[in-house]
Amino acid sequence: MTSALTLTALPYLPDPLATFAPLRQRPGAVLLDSGRPVANGRFDILSSDPLATLEIDAHGIPRLVSDQFNMPGEWQDAFAPQQWLLEQLPIPAADMGELPFTGGLIGYWSYDLGREQQSIVSQQPCVTALPQARIGLYDWCITFDHHTQQTWLVATPARREQVMRWLEHATPPTTPFGLAAPFQPQLSRADYLKRFHAVQDYIRAGDCYQINLAQRFSAPYQGDEWEAYLRLRHATPTPFSGYMAWQDKAVLSLSPERFIRCHEGQVETRPIKGTRPRGSTPDEDRALAEELLTSTKDRAENVMIVDLLRNDLGRVCQPGSIRVPQLCQLESYPNVHHLVSVIQGQLPDPRAALALLAAAFPGGSITGAPKIRAMQIIDELEPCQRSVYCGSLGYVDVRGSMDTSIAIRTVVADAGRLHVWGGGGLVADSKAEEEYTETHDKIRHLIGALE
Repeated sequence: MTSALTLTALPYLPDPLATFAPLRQRPGAVLLDSGRPVANGRFDILSSDPLATLEIDAHGIPRLVSDQFNMPGEWQDAFAPQQWLLEQLPIPAADMGELPFTGGLIGYWSYDLGREQQSIVSQQPCVTALPQARIGLYDWCITFDHHTQQTWLVATPARREQVMRWLEHATPPTTPFGLAAPFQPQLSRADYLKRFHAVQDYIRAGDCYQINLAQRFSAPYQGDEWEAYLRLRHATPTPFSGYMAWQDKAVLSLSPERFIRCHEGQVETRPIKGTRPRGSTPDEDRALAEELLTSTKDRAENVMIVDLLRNDLGRVCQPGSIRVPQLCQLESYPNVHHLVSVIQGQLPDPRAALALLAAAFPGGSITGAPKIRAMQIIDELEPCQRSVYCGSLGYVDVRGSMDTSIAIRTVVADAGRLHVWGGGGLVADSKAEEEYTETHDKIRHLIGALE
């Protein structure tokens, strides 16, 4: 199939916020934000008014909202209807150059969708009413390319006329955002330490090598979630950010971590393991970075997850194609230093991106190892389900390209309450007080910006 997609040049801007603002209240409006001009991402992608919206409910049942498509009724798993939906969009006939997205799926996949995929029945309550996944089928987008300093509208001629009219609309006013009360942790210090020691017991018993243990913080709020996102973005711009809002719900993600990128069949994942806070002086900051680089414990934790992800990618990638070109390299963000590794592979079919996402989901960097046993222990010890936290935001292009984040540093808004999680990987030589402090360090900038 072919399509009449065209490229229209728009004025280049160093960040996408002004362009997205007049669109943000349109149905299905979504922003994938690389955090420019501060962060180092290349592309921002925004769109709205999808041809269809697919939601996966708390029981793994898909529901499609569309005036154009009628979805068949029987599916083997939650990713099969996503593949079907993607195939309803024609592949563009024209060469779109390096543009990563020309139409396809954009949305989020929650951690709890991954738990369902692994047949782990949760013992814990769900604190939000967000579906396990919410994904739109988009036939147009605006992409900012910060390397070439160009902005492109990808759309059919009819869509292009619509979008240009939407962009001329006045930016909708925002309602002042504010918390009605401070954030409160779900776990007390004693509660967290009790769970920390339970993890240590499991490690000593040989159940697992590493567990990513998180805790949730919540606060009531009033006002516009877009204002909250602007505050968060100013406080901690990151290359894998994203914003979605609908009804009384929103996802505000400021993630520094890529999950899986696919381009022309080439696969890359970038797990983060190992964290230190930024120092208050240059000397202190350098000392903390050096401490992280030389930490045997943090390096071992990172290498464990590299091995897990090599195995996950190897389930779909060509045999012998998996390699690790970067191991435990320092990357620094406004609030923390991280150790980041890179694993790469090659797909046998360049359009098998969704199959790869399904095989590797959720990301091993936020479960532990071995993955399924780690997820069982997480569900036992964390007192609520994770919702979007530790899931993914991203896109799957109709040509086979994909880029997804690990949804850490992510705020979930639901029915007048904000929820944010902080966690970290626990191994045999982890220190209880250090790990408890790390859960706060990772989200301190987010909570501070919102308060």
